[in-house]
Amino acid sequence: MTASPTLPLKRTCPYAPPAEHVALQRQERVTRVRLPDGSSAWALSRLDDIRTMLTDPRFSSDRRREGYPLQTPGPPRRATERPTLIGLDPPEHGAARRAVVGEFTIKQMNALRPRIQQIVDERVDAMLAGPRPADLVSALALPVPSLVICELLGVPYAEHDFFQDRSARLLLRSVPPQERFAAANDIREYMATLIAEKAKNPAEDLLSRQLAKGADQEELAGLGFLLLLAGHETTGNMISLGTMTLLERPEALAGLKADPTVTPQVVEELLRYFTIAEYVTSRIAVADVELGGVLIRAGEGVITLANVANRDPAAFTDGDTFDIGRAARHHVAFGFGAHQCLGQNLARVELQIVFDTLFGRIPELRLAVTADELSFKDDSDVYGLHSLPVTW
Repeated sequence: MTASPTLPLKRTCPYAPPAEHVALQRQERVTRVRLPDGSSAWALSRLDDIRTMLTDPRFSSDRRREGYPLQTPGPPRRATERPTLIGLDPPEHGAARRAVVGEFTIKQMNALRPRIQQIVDERVDAMLAGPRPADLVSALALPVPSLVICELLGVPYAEHDFFQDRSARLLLRSVPPQERFAAANDIREYMATLIAEKAKNPAEDLLSRQLAKGADQEELAGLGFLLLLAGHETTGNMISLGTMTLLERPEALAGLKADPTVTPQVVEELLRYFTIAEYVTSRIAVADVELGGVLIRAGEGVITLANVANRDPAAFTDGDTFDIGRAARHHVAFGFGAHQCLGQNLARVELQIVFDTLFGRIPELRLAVTADELSFKDDSDVYGLHSLPVTW
């Protein structure tokens, strides 16, 4: 067996997981890896093992626990610090999720479709009226999900430069821990001030509705922070990566243009293929658990290598191939179990509308540079493109 790698690892190819991840999957079901702080954790790379772990209450999401496997070192967690929704365990997690999950049902997201369509059309109009080549990231990929989540939460879009700057610093692994902490603090403080104002002057938005239900303001600020960060950064990256992938694969793009009913399936395949936020489903054992033939002891961390799990040969035939005919929604790009992504229905709707509109309105769209000239977010906790020059 080769020496245990130190995570996280950069992707050397935008269309493939790190080779070390693939090697781990081929070696053993559950293997040891090193973390940047010198500690070790167990790595899961098989889809079934990850899904099993994410539904087992003996694994905790609480990042305040001693030994929780953090891939990016940060400032010490205070025992009194209130975790966001993704860091809660039962029964607190269930109660907190039930309070807000109604905002993200399929029915609610379908009701938002006309407004999302309007936003996408406006951004495409602006791109068509602007210079060529255009940067799809700044022209469309980031503004669309940013506008949508800001309207949903009741956050002024005029502040988007502030959020995007802080989000980028928070997600970059090369940024010093104290600077990342300060970036997160800036967003939390902004949300706390905004929520205090909404308590006095409520409006028709998610934050105001949560306040009307009696939500604690500090906890709501944490939820707002989480939704704002996840609501624009992840979807924005998937829009640009998805556009790049389809432009690089004319046959797949032709299939999408010929039959828009396949768009939802194309979106699922893109989500599986890239798995851009692969480490958010990590956990720490709170009891001894046997998993994949290995005894994981209480207090030991578990890392999920979701990018290779979403290509697991036991779950996906020819998983390294991008196939728009694949009907596979059992991937873990949105996590699994009680903690699966709260905004997954919103992300799916946004991606479907963007791809149908973009390729429907600009059928001549093409890359303005060669693929090897593109710059990727290799140092970010959420994978994506820095820019995507396109023309038509």
